[in-house]
Amino acid sequence: MNRLRKLVALAATTGLLTACTTLPTNTEPQALRSFEPQVEEESNLGPRPGREPDLLLRDFYTASAHPTQNFQTARAYLTSDTAQQWDANESILVVNRIDLVTAAGATPERRSFNVRGAVVGRITTGGAYEPENGVYEATIEMIRTGGEWRIESLPAGVVLERTELRNQFQPQRVFFFEPGGQVLVSDRRWIYSGHQALDSALITLMMEGPSPTLSPGVRRVLPTDATFAGVVDGVYHFTGFADVDSDDRLLFAAQLVWTLAVANIPEPYSVVVDGAPLAPGYEQLKTDDFAEFNPRINAAAPVPLYSLTDGVVSRVSSNQVMPVEGDLGSLGDIESVDITGEGTVAAVRRRGEESVLLVGDLGGDLGEALRAQTISRPTFEFDPAIQWVVVDGDKIVRVVRSGPTGEFSPTDVDTSALDDVPGEISVIRLSDSGARIAMIIEGRLHVGVVERPGPAERRIVNLRELAPQLGGTALSLDWQPDGSLLVGTSTPETPVWRVEQDGSAATSLPSGNITAPVVAVAATPSMLYLTDSHATLQLPTSGGDNVFWREVYGLQGVRSAPVAAN
Repeated sequence: MNRLRKLVALAATTGLLTACTTLPTNTEPQALRSFEPQVEEESNLGPRPGREPDLLLRDFYTASAHPTQNFQTARAYLTSDTAQQWDANESILVVNRIDLVTAAGATPERRSFNVRGAVVGRITTGGAYEPENGVYEATIEMIRTGGEWRIESLPAGVVLERTELRNQFQPQRVFFFEPGGQVLVSDRRWIYSGHQALDSALITLMMEGPSPTLSPGVRRVLPTDATFAGVVDGVYHFTGFADVDSDDRLLFAAQLVWTLAVANIPEPYSVVVDGAPLAPGYEQLKTDDFAEFNPRINAAAPVPLYSLTDGVVSRVSSNQVMPVEGDLGSLGDIESVDITGEGTVAAVRRRGEESVLLVGDLGGDLGEALRAQTISRPTFEFDPAIQWVVVDGDKIVRVVRSGPTGEFSPTDVDTSALDDVPGEISVIRLSDSGARIAMIIEGRLHVGVVERPGPAERRIVNLRELAPQLGGTALSLDWQPDGSLLVGTSTPETPVWRVEQDGSAATSLPSGNITAPVVAVAATPSMLYLTDSHATLQLPTSGGDNVFWREVYGLQGVRSAPVAAN
């Protein structure tokens, strides 16, 4: 989110739906309209006559990706008794692939299969994806009944191949406010694409609250008894708002509008709470009413690009590269730097045996905020007056610059969640909202949520390793505007990766002319940047068929660290 927005709160501007369409389906959202026909006739997914047992078992796993009517399609592959007893909501495991091996003792009427797969994740209540590493093993008993093979015994829970998750579900974003009520934070959910009522599914998830992983980093603006009552003639109805004040009503409206708009659900949105308009003048809600909270604002805003070359920071434009004014362009010993869209600067300078954190404004003099043996590249909270750094490889420090006095107040971030993670922290990057933190620890990518126990306190919680296939090779990272991560590595075959925010996928990007290691990366809405062993390169985010990265104009043949002022 572009930090050029003012840090203000919004208050200052004063039928039937079956299945939630997410996994697991242990609750039924209410909606007062008829359910529309599904895109696909799921009856066609039932067992095929004369199917061999191994192929029928594979068909069952494919059918398990359709959760409607309590997995009715998948139950058709089971015997009558087993279909009634099978608990499909026990767990939802996602495996890389499913391997089947026939067990010994097969007869013409009975067959057993040993099923195995590498677990890569789990779908939790509300469609949130949680990465996992492990092995799934089960024995499936099959019997011939009425001349057809059916499953007689299987474990509770649903197992999906990752390809089926991607084929049958779409990732969507539900939005919640960070504790300060200044910026929306996305919560990625997987929603079944076989239903038409996407708006009701998203609203239901929003009303149920954030996923357990994100919950410590955001706030709930509504009481728990506030509910979504459904849709009548295109009007969204809510109840339980009697104790919700005007400020929180408008924050709720911003959540609702952007959750629907980002999912491409047409506006305006007619909203009624407890039988009345949400607030005076807000009978219909539009994105223009809440433009200051636009989570897509970066996609339309140009992002200035800077470079750090031989200790000097320069502005990179379409026709020239010029050192910036002030300390950044003249000191000549800058080790790392981060720059915000407003022009706030945090830089690390090497002075003898020490590193010094300097903070100030672009083009001006910088003040000393911190000294240590080593200091990592800084990263900003949503408020540009606050920076985080890693000190001496194992301590994360939050530095606040006072506006009236210009004094700096460093405090330690609670990193007890990292106690069991061995190795040095080499890179940290806060997300644009400040609700998440990505770290490289001993070459591995970890992501956590930033909790606020008190006004000036920060704690990293719910730490997870993403993209374990990187195997200790990660060297550099940056958040992309869509919430994914861009990661540079030391691996010659796969030097740069895109990793999804929830860890559901890690994709190697085109690397035709990249020579590892990739020691720096940066991302803007329109361009990706990296520094490999030879030069600074760029690739449009539009991608297309282009598999080659081009040198950045003005930096040809130069190994500069790109810095995007998001």
